[in-house]
Amino acid sequence: MPFDHLFRFVFVLYCTVVGLVLVLAPWTPGWDQLVLHLPEPGLRLMGSTVARGALSGFGLVHLVWGLHDLGRFLFPRSYDDEADSTPAGDH
Repeated sequence: MPFDHLFRFVFVLYCTVVGLVLVLAPWTPGWDQLVLHLPEPGLRLMGSTVARGALSGFGLVHLVWGLHDLGRFLFPRSYDDEADSTPAGDH
């Protein structure tokens, strides 16, 4: 059981850090410098607004997933009660 708590804590930490980096990094001046130094012209597509938005969206998915697991970590009883209340045939 303690390993489960440690794993959830590390996973929430991972989702938070990666989510914040993916949301913020594509919009910084450093990102522009990185894209200019990429070896292939096809990789320079990473400087486009669409690619930046996609990376930020993926970061938001990480943040939401981390918040969800943080809720399960902090309030395990409420999540267990919801799972117990679903009828057996609805899985």
